[in-house]
Amino acid sequence: MARRSAPEINAGSMADIAFLLLIFFLVTTTMDVNKGIERRLPQKLPPNVAPPPKMQKRNLFIIDINAEDEMLVRGKEMKIGDLKEAAKAFVDNNRTGECSYCHGARDPASSDKPEKAVIALKTNRKTSYKFYLSVQNELGLAYKELRDTYAESVYGKGYADLSRSAKKSVREAYPMIISEAKPIENQ
Repeated sequence: MARRSAPEINAGSMADIAFLLLIFFLVTTTMDVNKGIERRLPQKLPPNVAPPPKMQKRNLFIIDINAEDEMLVRGKEMKIGDLKEAAKAFVDNNRTGECSYCHGARDPASSDKPEKAVIALKTNRKTSYKFYLSVQNELGLAYKELRDTYAESVYGKGYADLSRSAKKSVREAYPMIISEAKPIENQ
């Protein structure tokens, strides 16, 4: 009696199908990429260079954020929605009248000019990351609007549409000087 062999399934094309499925999923899958916050850290001063002169208090825009995500700006409570306009008014103040392109109120208690305006951000270790990013976003928008206004008046187009050298001159007119202190434990 002859033995019958069991029919086999041709598995030769299975590898091709698996490979095609793998390619399909690789092509159609998206990867989330976190960009983070764009900030350039200052260069370390060489040992033979004198430290910078002491800063005038009027040129400091101090933002204190506590553990409950409450914000004090220059010692007064402020809501996140008011931060952008307050930062713009501070940076563009033109207290001394030296700045020909500034449109500020010339408040004697506020910054001399954009090159001297420093925004100091102090946080608590328990400050939420979401609130911290909201503050950073508002400060970035304040500088973006100031730079866009300046670029429109000088070059006739927005900051994003400028050449590399024109963007550099706009950044020199409105340098983004944001100082971040080490977070404190309890506040």
